[in-house]
Amino acid sequence: MSEDEQQDINDQLRERRRSLEEIAALGFEAYPHKFQRTHTITQLIEQYGPSSAEELESTKPRTRAAGRIHAINRMGKAAFIRFTDGREMIQTYLRSNELDERTWSLFKLLDLGDLIGVEGLLFRTRTGELSIHAESLAFLSKALIPPPDKHYGLHDIEIRYRQRYADLIANRDVREVFEKRAQIIHHIRAFFDARGYIEVETPMLTPLPTGAAARPFKTHHNALDIDLYARIAPELYLKRLIVGGFEKVYEINRNFRNEGLSIRHNPEFTMLEFYEAYSEYEDLIELTEALISGLVQDVCGSTTVNYLEEQIDFNRPWQRLRMRDAIVKFWTAVDRSKDAGVGPTSEELTSRDGVLKWLAALTDSDTDDAARGQSYGYLLGELFERVAEPYLTNPTFITEFPTELSPLSKQSKEDPRFVDRFELFIGGMEIANAFCEINDPLDQRRRFEAQMQLRERGDEEAMVVDEDYIRALSYGMPPTAGEGIGIDRLVMLLTNQRSIRDVILFPHMRPEA
Repeated sequence: MSEDEQQDINDQLRERRRSLEEIAALGFEAYPHKFQRTHTITQLIEQYGPSSAEELESTKPRTRAAGRIHAINRMGKAAFIRFTDGREMIQTYLRSNELDERTWSLFKLLDLGDLIGVEGLLFRTRTGELSIHAESLAFLSKALIPPPDKHYGLHDIEIRYRQRYADLIANRDVREVFEKRAQIIHHIRAFFDARGYIEVETPMLTPLPTGAAARPFKTHHNALDIDLYARIAPELYLKRLIVGGFEKVYEINRNFRNEGLSIRHNPEFTMLEFYEAYSEYEDLIELTEALISGLVQDVCGSTTVNYLEEQIDFNRPWQRLRMRDAIVKFWTAVDRSKDAGVGPTSEELTSRDGVLKWLAALTDSDTDDAARGQSYGYLLGELFERVAEPYLTNPTFITEFPTELSPLSKQSKEDPRFVDRFELFIGGMEIANAFCEINDPLDQRRRFEAQMQLRERGDEEAMVVDEDYIRALSYGMPPTAGEGIGIDRLVMLLTNQRSIRDVILFPHMRPEA
């Protein structure tokens, strides 16, 4: 902001404070406790929007409405004020000879952004606009800081994220994104409630950094004198409930991961996790298709949506590919192989050497020493992320994940190098992750110990051994399938937003200078 711009704001602040002092001097309460409304502005538009001027004249509907001033049009002894409840807007018509002198003096001290209450009769102007003929005017709050320019809005990205309140005042489409987010969450709850799932709550502060492979946030509890960790994922607690006899559970939860920020990552984010006893991951494929396709139809009114430069088709059934087959299918899209038109075969990608060979082909050079020291599963996952993931636009289930990438998933009966797991990709993003849960406590201990070995080699995201969870499994857990769905990314898709910060009301930012 330039010095001239800052000076202009300071001048407006001083003028608005002076106006507030004059309003108080007139005997109006500067910040009253309440205004009794009969309608919101949105209700007025919905109820009386279709009414003609003649109908309003004959019925003379009376209203008390309140909102934030958007525009003031002064015309000598008369005026129009446009004000809004955030969703809809209406105007009120005022005449100096119909209001007492004190109220007309109040009107002359109002600024854009102030909050007012109006009582009067509804009518239509000569131009046909629904309006309130004001009989009284109430002052409710002064906007000491002027609102963003009504014509140019608020476009500075950092200010929009940091001052979401100003963003919501200036940009009505931002409000619509978060209204749609609420609609999405409501639909999800209704879907699972209708299928006999129980919504539960699990700890957000945990004694161990468990539930997923990620770097945690750490704090200390003084009274207990123990370290606690912000929840990475609720998975192990939800499966404890399956052990305890809750056969279908779900939680819409906040998770926290101490990792980098990007247009798809925020340190805290919202997940849906659900678990169903006596089922396997194939059952969850059907459930996920039903959930999301119904959600898209309900929220967007269509089974196709536009996302950035792509159109996404949610019509069922959705594509299913093994991880290796996805690499083969999309190899030509990256167009980086040494020999044009030549790419890997699915069989080649069953060996570590084969995966290393094609990783090297991506950059036309040998892979680095760090990659050569990694396991087959890690390397296959790396190749998949580079080659296939960006091109998975329409909903696609990726299956046959390597065991090393899945410390909580059951191994495949056909090939123990892989697990019974899928990830759902839409718009080039991972949206969901699901698998058949390990219910063998000895197998789970081996997986935890393998993760601990990774931690000892410096992997801060590897999981730790959770002895209590192993004890819970030792009581006996039925065959179970579980899934996590990223709510924020799903909202990004259905509201056509490029960044996760556009679907989180208050995303994390660096402190202001």
